[in-house]
Amino acid sequence: MKIGITCYPTYGGSGVVATELGKALARRGHQVHFISYAIPMRLAGFQDNIFYHEVEMSSYPLFDFPLYTLALSSKMVEVAQYEKLDIFHCHYAIPHATSAYLAKQVLHAPDIRVVTTLHGTDITLVGLEPSFLPILRFSIEQSDGVTAVSRFLREKTLTNYGINKAIEVIPNFVDTTFYRRLPADHVRKRYCAEGGKILVHTSNFRPVKRVQDVIRIFGEVHKKVHSTLLLIGDGPDRSQCELLTRELGLQDSVHFLGKQIDIVELLSAADLFLMPSQSESFGLSALEAMACEVPIISSSVGGLPELQVHGQTGFIAEIGDIDRMARYAIDLLSNPAKHRMFAQSARRRAVEFDSERIVTQYEQYYQRILSHETVGAK
Repeated sequence: MKIGITCYPTYGGSGVVATELGKALARRGHQVHFISYAIPMRLAGFQDNIFYHEVEMSSYPLFDFPLYTLALSSKMVEVAQYEKLDIFHCHYAIPHATSAYLAKQVLHAPDIRVVTTLHGTDITLVGLEPSFLPILRFSIEQSDGVTAVSRFLREKTLTNYGINKAIEVIPNFVDTTFYRRLPADHVRKRYCAEGGKILVHTSNFRPVKRVQDVIRIFGEVHKKVHSTLLLIGDGPDRSQCELLTRELGLQDSVHFLGKQIDIVELLSAADLFLMPSQSESFGLSALEAMACEVPIISSSVGGLPELQVHGQTGFIAEIGDIDRMARYAIDLLSNPAKHRMFAQSARRRAVEFDSERIVTQYEQYYQRILSHETVGAK
């Protein structure tokens, strides 16, 4: 198959999943064309069967705002014409599925199929900007196939926004041959004294991730357990988080590492992963940590309960319940035998979301879409 993938190339779960999917499909012999305004973060180095097409933006005095949706549509038309694409796979409904619909109309090519994968923010965004609702609903319903990364997201899309479309749940995935626990003594020596524990959080530091809760949870843990917190990523809340660490007197025990491309060694040094998010459609960063044998302390929101198993791979608490999350963390970090059991369970659970299994689901879904078969369940 010849597949055009459009995603946001930035530091975030949807772009990571889209890029890793494209790379895996290319390894299986499919021709994959990434169409975006920048090279996706995870698309580093040469790989056979992968091509990148940059969406070029022009600046005109007449337009106050960049016309990215239209520029993307034009690039999709160009790539589809010259590369003979079979499928546009759009990660995010707005604006990517909208652009794909326009491109398909320009091409007058009903055989080109549009698959839209919903990742979460494209749906929750409508709650913040109701003006997007008509175009979001239209773009989803005009897609030939729609997938969601969790049952939670599918139900939210169907019920909250009146979407009349079959949606297939295909979860996020991780390459468990790459994401696995490795020797990381050098990381432990760098960040934590002998016998200390390392807690990790990774995100884009948006308010919805509640990174300040991560720091407050760590503050309670730090009182009882000699420990260090590694914060991976960057975003709008970072400055406030740095200020909070100083206010709590934790600046020597909390390390801001910024954006990291390869975090396997950091996760391999970790004893616990904190994810107290306000909203998570799936929790890809938690899955990556679980694959590296790191138990999870998370909130009970969205798709997280579909991923981790309370009392086996980690613990789940209500949003904002810092005290309970801290108690769970202290319990695990203070009991080596229990921690080891949870770490092993986390790895076994992660293997259920191995990329080989999930990418096969996408391949089969593409084939059904191309055969014009009715797919999914409303």
